[in-house]
Amino acid sequence: MSAEIINAQGVTKRFGGLVAVDRVDYSLREYEVAGIIGSNGAGKTTFFNLLTGYYAPDEGKILHKGQDITRMTPQERVARGLMRTFQLTSTFDNLSVVDNLVLAFFRAHRKSSLLHLLFNTCKKHRSEDRIVAILETFDLQHARDRQVRHLSLGEKRRLEIAMAVLAEPEVLLLDEPLAGLSESEIRGILDVLGRHVGRQTILIVEHKISHVKDFLQRLTVMHDGRIIADGGYEECLRHPEVRKSYWQIDTAAEGEGHATG
Repeated sequence: MSAEIINAQGVTKRFGGLVAVDRVDYSLREYEVAGIIGSNGAGKTTFFNLLTGYYAPDEGKILHKGQDITRMTPQERVARGLMRTFQLTSTFDNLSVVDNLVLAFFRAHRKSSLLHLLFNTCKKHRSEDRIVAILETFDLQHARDRQVRHLSLGEKRRLEIAMAVLAEPEVLLLDEPLAGLSESEIRGILDVLGRHVGRQTILIVEHKISHVKDFLQRLTVMHDGRIIADGGYEECLRHPEVRKSYWQIDTAAEGEGHATG
């Protein structure tokens, strides 16, 4: 079994009288491809924000490789290798795709100012092997010289994930990366992410299980701020509480095929 990277212990987050995350225990292991799903209001995005440092828990703690990171800032977590896509993927819409990739790479690996990078780095490194390879991996060769503001939503989402991958985070955290995309764009995103299975730990928070069921190695289902199931896809699918809370299947009348909505 691979080493544990993230361990959340009894994590709770309240907003006034609302308990958004309720005493959640969760662990993530090296090179695991895991997903957290749940209906709107299930607490999955709040929990994601706790893992990435955008919220501090009211109770409990979060460990990274055994070290307590509960009070660390998002930037400190990035330095430890925990990155959600937008942390290093804010795009420059008036620059080309390839220049955005160059900037993302050097922002992550060189301590230079953005102005220095912008005026001194882009042209020199547009043909660097890593940049050329990532364009190919994420199927962006055709858009290499196109300004980002002219990209489709699917192309821009691929660019954002490519920029995050270039930064080589140990854990890539994706919050609903498939939202608003067409079925073909979703397949494209999952295909390119699939090429990094075994090379990075990936955690995806998603609303619809149908989008990620064939991609994930492990599934976690949240409802009302709690984890109600954790394991393989089929195992979670059959869990009585998942059937009732996520699928809204009336288990008492299941033999008659009755559904509550």
